[in-house]
Amino acid sequence: MSPVFPMLTVLTMFYYLCLRRRARTATRGEVMNSHRTIESNSRTSPLNAEVVQYAKEVVDFSSHYGSENSMSYTMWNLAGVPNVFPSSGDFTQTAVFRTYGTWWDQCPSASLPFKRTPPNFQSQDYVELTFEQQVYPTAVHVLETYHPGAVIRILACSANPYAPSPLAEVRWEILWSERPTKVNASQARQFKPCIKHINFPTNLIRLEVNSSLLDYYTELDAVVLHGTKDKPVLSLKTSVIDMNDLEEDDYEEKDGCGMDNLNKKLSTALRAGPNNGYFDKLPYELIQLILNHLTLPDLCRLAQTCKLLNQHCYDPLQYIHLNLQPYWAKLNDSSLEFLQTRCTLVQWLNLSWTGNRGFISVAGFSRFLKGCGSELVRLELSCSHFLNETCLEIISETCPNLQELNLSSCDKLPPQAFNHIAKLCGLKRLVLYRTKVEQTALLSILNFCSELQHLSLGSCVMIEDYDVIASMIGAKCKKLRTLDLWRCKNITENGIAELASGCQLLEELDLGWCPTLQSSTGCFTKLARQLPNLQKLFLTANRSVCDTDIEELACNCTRLRQLDILGTRMVSPASLRKLLESCKDLSLLDVSFCSQIDNRAVLEFNTSFPKVFIKKSFTQ
Repeated sequence: MSPVFPMLTVLTMFYYLCLRRRARTATRGEVMNSHRTIESNSRTSPLNAEVVQYAKEVVDFSSHYGSENSMSYTMWNLAGVPNVFPSSGDFTQTAVFRTYGTWWDQCPSASLPFKRTPPNFQSQDYVELTFEQQVYPTAVHVLETYHPGAVIRILACSANPYAPSPLAEVRWEILWSERPTKVNASQARQFKPCIKHINFPTNLIRLEVNSSLLDYYTELDAVVLHGTKDKPVLSLKTSVIDMNDLEEDDYEEKDGCGMDNLNKKLSTALRAGPNNGYFDKLPYELIQLILNHLTLPDLCRLAQTCKLLNQHCYDPLQYIHLNLQPYWAKLNDSSLEFLQTRCTLVQWLNLSWTGNRGFISVAGFSRFLKGCGSELVRLELSCSHFLNETCLEIISETCPNLQELNLSSCDKLPPQAFNHIAKLCGLKRLVLYRTKVEQTALLSILNFCSELQHLSLGSCVMIEDYDVIASMIGAKCKKLRTLDLWRCKNITENGIAELASGCQLLEELDLGWCPTLQSSTGCFTKLARQLPNLQKLFLTANRSVCDTDIEELACNCTRLRQLDILGTRMVSPASLRKLLESCKDLSLLDVSFCSQIDNRAVLEFNTSFPKVFIKKSFTQ
């Protein structure tokens, strides 16, 4: 027999094995890695027609630029058909997140990052959308109308929010993800990422964004979900096969929330191990230092290798800073239970975005906090909608050393729950952005928490009289360094006067979209004269800001780094030049929609002060 025939037989078997593996992968709906050259295309029969639908409802989000009582620049604009697309520009009918760029990481109110955050988790904000019909997704299109490029992850959920009874097990799958990239154009686009196939139908889609590379706020108009009612049959179109595909039979998910066996890995400990060679001769502290660079899943995997590393991976010192936010899609009561014995010394704990849709119960959270809350100094609970009054009571009882508490966008917490925060007398940072805290509870908090240095009350719509709040802050919070009063609806010059006289250490003050403040009352002049340490001042959308205010800032607030006077009609280029010459550290100046500041003035400023980012937008 010719030697060619055995070779052909071997190649045929090799080809068959590759196709078989691909078929298994395709039926699981796994995405092909970018380095692979095999193409997987879904083909549907005419009877399985594609369904195209816009979002029916926005069910959850982490932040938005707009007001809670309005539709301008809010996430709710993502529901329904496009309002703006294909037009480009700044439109109030779009959805806009609260921040962009790196400016918010450089201001005095910025928090230190958590250690052990996996490098592939870079999401800063999210929005969840529901659709009328459950489908197997074939495409997700995002209509971006201004400064595109913020979307970095798209996920699908197996739960149907409109079903009469919830699923026993809820799954999240990543349809597409990518690291933040710079998009140079600011014009509108229809973003159409290539998504992977999943093996369950969905009508709940989540977008996660990172706006750190953007030159201005991103604006989203609508989301379109394409899909089929029946599970599509995948066909393979094979070209060259990558030898790396044969190394492992199963595809390993590399995204931050793809830890299918997290609970099992958290609870598994190896009882016997091989000889470790010279590694076990290293000093204990050195091994601990090396392991500090591992992410939490890697630490759990390493614990299964040998007794020595198991001992190191279970050491409570490895869990001083515990960031569970990247694993929000898998974290549940069992995960917390398995972690509890290791977290007796935890000081920083991040549970933001976790526990929603029943993943974490009140009982599970309470048990975990009772076991590890005694040493807690910092607790991040942004968008943790499992929280109720019992949870805040448990926090106040079990965390006597707590100094930082973040409840941002916990808008489902009942107003009476916030009374328990007053028991945390050592608080230095409190974030209540987009919560339902009421005036009585807030006054109690301010009265007892006199050590506060950072306070965020942005978009707290349940507060009746911000002048009373400002007066209490001025009287009790003498150490306050940063204050966020974004969109507080009724503060006046009286409240500003009390605030400025009592909190002279203020370095950051956000009075954006506060319509009741008028420059003619002298309130901004008083701020400039009494707060010489100001580094960030936002007077966004206050049309009364004038040259006098800018010149007072130039004379008295020479440490100013960030200034937002978007929308004023009464500031001239001459006063801005005085400010730029006086404030040598100025890095951000937003003069968008300032009618007296034209392109020529901005060009001159950019030439004379190249270190300052000057943002100028015009009405569409």
